[in-house]
Amino acid sequence: MIYFDACYIAKFYLAEPDSPSVTAFANSNTNVGCLLTGKAEVVAVFHRKLREGVVDVSGFHLLCDQFESDCASGLWQWRPVDDELLRLSAKRFRGLSATIFLRAADGLHLTCAAEEGCTAIHTSDRHMIAAAPAFGLQAVTL
Repeated sequence: MIYFDACYIAKFYLAEPDSPSVTAFANSNTNVGCLLTGKAEVVAVFHRKLREGVVDVSGFHLLCDQFESDCASGLWQWRPVDDELLRLSAKRFRGLSATIFLRAADGLHLTCAAEEGCTAIHTSDRHMIAAAPAFGLQAVTL
């Protein structure tokens, strides 16, 4: 599995500088996955674009509709959040250096990617990029 965090999935739908390379990469791979919480995070990114005036209400709804359609068609492979993942994430946090800044949700993404056997996580989040090696992952930005 190729692991995209939610911000990378959102780039698939938005016109950002690295969106064309993210879209091409996702379209050329059949097993791009993310933690299930990423579904809400992607819609939250769309909503932030609405709040910032990047898209209007109609555009926001179009983004949400396309995302839902792509989820239903299996474009994105969603990994469950369960007690075991939460336990493993907490265990990994206990082993992190005090100098690593990492939010709980980002730690869950990194834990999920590592537990799925991924060697890399595709993200543009600077905190996840900095923390990825502590999870045995390489951070990839396209």
